[in-house]
Amino acid sequence: MSEQITKAVLLAAGRGTRMRELTNELPKPMIAVRGKPILQHIVEGLRAAGVGQFLVVIGYRAEVVRQHFGNGSALRVAIEYATQLVQDGTGRVVGLARDFAGEEPFILSYGDILVDPANYFRLVRPESETEAIVTVKGDEDVSKGGAVFVNQRFEVVDVREKPLAGEPTSRWYNAGIYSFRPSIFEFTAKLEPSPRGEYELTDAIRGLAHSGRKVQALELSGEWADVRDPEVLARLNR
Repeated sequence: MSEQITKAVLLAAGRGTRMRELTNELPKPMIAVRGKPILQHIVEGLRAAGVGQFLVVIGYRAEVVRQHFGNGSALRVAIEYATQLVQDGTGRVVGLARDFAGEEPFILSYGDILVDPANYFRLVRPESETEAIVTVKGDEDVSKGGAVFVNQRFEVVDVREKPLAGEPTSRWYNAGIYSFRPSIFEFTAKLEPSPRGEYELTDAIRGLAHSGRKVQALELSGEWADVRDPEVLARLNR
């Protein structure tokens, strides 16, 4: 038996320095792709899948996000905001969503990931025994993100952030969109800084999987883009 998820947390606090002068005035999730901000594509896609309540985590140029979306009423959703004061990793940021989520499951998406909206419908109804869903894409360069290791049932057994040459790797790339139950907060609360000095969400996901709870991988269908640099942006806007 599955239940419909109606809440989503969108991470939009970062500047996106690889975008160079494009983010002098805008946070990266507010860069336009095909005529509207990346973040708006995400909100509209999730709304179509039944999500109506959003928490947008803001930081760099926060006022740009607030001015564009307001309380969400123009897009027929409800939007709240939380501010990430220190950019110290994605693991810390999830803790900001604890009150917003309450006892309910929620979607988490990075604010610069574009997917075929059909994928959102597959994320908003997790099976009752599934504690988390981690979306993956095959055959991306895992050194640029995270490698996701799965078993025969396509359940997550490990996640490694930006594995170095010679380290174990996987063909499954962490695609940056998740479904979580509130159990994730147990593991984000226990995080220690990674070798990069950041609190990594992937470490919390590994902890959840290693605790014996079911973390399901989900291969995304259709188009997927991490709008990480001007070259990707140019390709999308062609």
